[in-house]
Amino acid sequence: MYVAVAGNIGAGKSTLTRLLSERFHLSPVYEAVDENPYLEDFYGEMRRYAFHSQVFFLARRLEQHLGQVNPGNRVIQDRTIYEDAAIFARALAEEGVLSARDHAVYRRLYEALERTLRAPDLLLYLRSSVPTLQRRIRQRGRSFEQGISASYLGRLNALYESWIGAYERSRVLVVPTDAHDLHDPAERERLFALLAAHGLSEPVLS
Repeated sequence: MYVAVAGNIGAGKSTLTRLLSERFHLSPVYEAVDENPYLEDFYGEMRRYAFHSQVFFLARRLEQHLGQVNPGNRVIQDRTIYEDAAIFARALAEEGVLSARDHAVYRRLYEALERTLRAPDLLLYLRSSVPTLQRRIRQRGRSFEQGISASYLGRLNALYESWIGAYERSRVLVVPTDAHDLHDPAERERLFALLAAHGLSEPVLS
């Protein structure tokens, strides 16, 4: 069982990944945000560091897939490699932040690597409004994220909706996170029940 958790910046992916890993005994694979040596520079000078940051995420995601996801029995992953290409790199290219040449090189790398990777059995898409994303970004307090604009989050949301509408690699469950407070135990149980109804179960222990 390979569960992937997708969603915009601040949607609650890491929190849900942790909760589901504990509840359903899944090995968590977290996004390497704090490992990216270019990320803070990227938010300060997007044009200069966009390609560097995207390639780091692509390389790190490949390492995670080959080392943890592909050989794993029960795995849950915080953000997919598909989002890196279809959402973030595309947004940067469409806005002219990532040059056409750099985007073409990035896509060539991504398309070569993507064929080697295990596809999810279930994709959880966390759908969040921009105000919810902004509130959660403020709450978690990463200094380099505080300047992310509402317009940028809105653009990413639009790309997410387009991507999820065409996604066919696995089953998809859309989770409207504006309506789910994962800090509320009763709300968590309702969400766990919903996921169980969509095939997520605890392992059978002999």
